[in-house]
Amino acid sequence: MRTLIAIPAFNEAATIADVLAATLAQGHDVLVIDDGSTDRTPHILPEFPIEFVRHARNRGYGSSLRDAFMFAIDRRYDWLITMDCDWQHEPGAIPEFLAAAEESGADIVSGSRYMGASHATNLPAPVDRQRINRIITKEVNDRLGPVLSTTLTDAFCGFKAYRVRVLRTLSLTIPGYAFPMQFWVQAAANRLSIVEHPVALIYNDLTRTFGSGLDDPSKRLAHYRAVFEREIFLQRAKLPEHVVANVAGGVGVNCHPVPTLLESVRTIDSRPSHTPAAAGSSSASPASTLLQ
Repeated sequence: MRTLIAIPAFNEAATIADVLAATLAQGHDVLVIDDGSTDRTPHILPEFPIEFVRHARNRGYGSSLRDAFMFAIDRRYDWLITMDCDWQHEPGAIPEFLAAAEESGADIVSGSRYMGASHATNLPAPVDRQRINRIITKEVNDRLGPVLSTTLTDAFCGFKAYRVRVLRTLSLTIPGYAFPMQFWVQAAANRLSIVEHPVALIYNDLTRTFGSGLDDPSKRLAHYRAVFEREIFLQRAKLPEHVVANVAGGVGVNCHPVPTLLESVRTIDSRPSHTPAAAGSSSASPASTLLQ
């Protein structure tokens, strides 16, 4: 299987060199999407035999993943694996994802930090993140579980393997951290097959922020729900009636006018996902122009 490993990065100078060395040791092509870093990250990348996309400004986690998808499609890879750059995801687990993809025949192998075989290391996950993950994962299962033909245990893990040809069926637009909400709805709407794979629960830095006003857990949860409900409405022609009709978590298209949902999503996703440093960022590389 011709495989691309894609790593979104934002101000990861402290870890990126070691992560890239460990990832390249797995023997696959590597793409880094530098999301407007203002530290030394963009100066470190040319030291490695990798491809990289450089955003002139911070565009958000979802935008970085969309660039990775388009790059993998354009270069005709068979599989794309996405992973973080701060050691939350272990490069040594990459062969496990590819083995799970081959054995299961699934379109998506989604990492889970909360399966029975998962294990925790280092710092515990922040309580609010665990709580929101638990709530959203349950709501995704309640609404989409029968269509996805699986029961998720971790709706937000970014360590995933994607069959590249099925990515052509998706039309993803969310630039920020609510990207998984749109992804799961479109995966269900396009009947993609999903399996989960256990990964380690690793948190090395509890000071990271979400930006865009989403550090407030209640606002973050409300935003995730708004994106989820909006996408269900937009994909309603491809989803069973019971998925469109039901209301999850007290927020749904039946009790909130769709224009209100659309406006709330536009308002938050028009802001950067991270708070950029005062220093200006460099221009986009030619590779990023290709993917815009």
